[in-house]
Amino acid sequence: MVEAIKAKEKNIVVVGLGYVGLPLAVSFSKHVNVIGFDVNAQKVQMYKDGIDVTNEVGDEAIKNCSVEFTCDPKDIKRGDFIIVAVPTPTDEHRNPDLTPVIGASKFVGQNLKKGAIVVYESTVYPGVTEDECVPVLERESGLRCGVDFKVGYSPERINPGDKVHRFETIVKIVSGMDEESLDIIAGVYEIAVQAGVYRASSIKVAEAAKVIENSQRDINIAFVNELSKIFNIMGIDTIEVLKAAGTKWNFLNFRPGLVGGHCIGVDPYYLTYKAQELGYQPEVILAGRRINDSMGKYVAENIVKLMIKDGTNIKGSNVAVLGVTFKENVPDVRNSKVADIVHELMEYEVNVSVVDPYAVSEEVEKEYGFGTVDTIGKVDAVVLAVAHDEYKEYSMDDYRAMLNDDCNVLVDVKGLLDPKQAQQAGLTYWRL
Repeated sequence: MVEAIKAKEKNIVVVGLGYVGLPLAVSFSKHVNVIGFDVNAQKVQMYKDGIDVTNEVGDEAIKNCSVEFTCDPKDIKRGDFIIVAVPTPTDEHRNPDLTPVIGASKFVGQNLKKGAIVVYESTVYPGVTEDECVPVLERESGLRCGVDFKVGYSPERINPGDKVHRFETIVKIVSGMDEESLDIIAGVYEIAVQAGVYRASSIKVAEAAKVIENSQRDINIAFVNELSKIFNIMGIDTIEVLKAAGTKWNFLNFRPGLVGGHCIGVDPYYLTYKAQELGYQPEVILAGRRINDSMGKYVAENIVKLMIKDGTNIKGSNVAVLGVTFKENVPDVRNSKVADIVHELMEYEVNVSVVDPYAVSEEVEKEYGFGTVDTIGKVDAVVLAVAHDEYKEYSMDDYRAMLNDDCNVLVDVKGLLDPKQAQQAGLTYWRL
């Protein structure tokens, strides 16, 4: 199959064209035939028009790529090597929501031909591919896994907004249900992944490897977030402490902050869900989650304290929040913890104006119940919540100009600014 794909005699189909699937499809299309499928017809049309709604590959790359974009499930039938790259969120109870991946499996199963290989990239707990997805594929297709088609798992490692660590330049973990499928899956990914592939010993190992990558980061960030709370009580600047400690060769460079998005803030719950299902109660992982999930409320409480000390009446006051996406320089607002800051401030009856050069107001409104504005008037406090490049260009005079004459509070959630410069500008500066 690998040689046939290279010769463009067989096709790759990518199911799900978001922050993971789109870069993957565009990258593969430089070498082989690629069909990109997504259920969102509006998104597919924008890709056909050369507009990158994810901002991951850019409009020019979309315009010039050879991906055949479609929202017709029947086009999946043309796929010999099918990659499923749909989101795996959590529900309101923070349990895994497998609806997207099961839905994608139904589409694939209904349009699956004999001899095809289906590879999942969605982040899941160990066992989902074989125990949850394969039965759906078999039921919908009437085919037998291992006889009529085969499956594998290759966890995504896309880092939204990162222009250095890309699909092509990150080592790709691959796994298959048997040696034959593993060889084919590895060979296909090697077509596009310059960094090479790592062959996991089983599908469950590959699934587990993915889910612990982000759980590890989550725990480390939780540790420095807890340090920031402790040092705040002590009146010590956390960032300065981390700089000093960072001079040791084996000190891990993590910084405090909001942990949102659809990876680090979600993946640990997949692992803990499965552990609890098996009768084990995780302690460290869930402790980290509790700390990180509390940070938005913690930031908001400190904003209010600073404003009170600054002489501001909280009820009816005005606060500007700069940035609402889950990380810098991306338009993705899913699971953004900035929303926790905004909602908490609203509980104090503060008027909050949210601006963001990347976020779409309608999407923010749909997700969180408040929208963004294009401009802000004079406010009583400014909160720099997301480190967009645009905000890095602001001077202290720019931040001072946003504030009312008798107001001075500037909160820097990301630790982007220079505290000395802020103090010299007469600002009451605070950061995690």
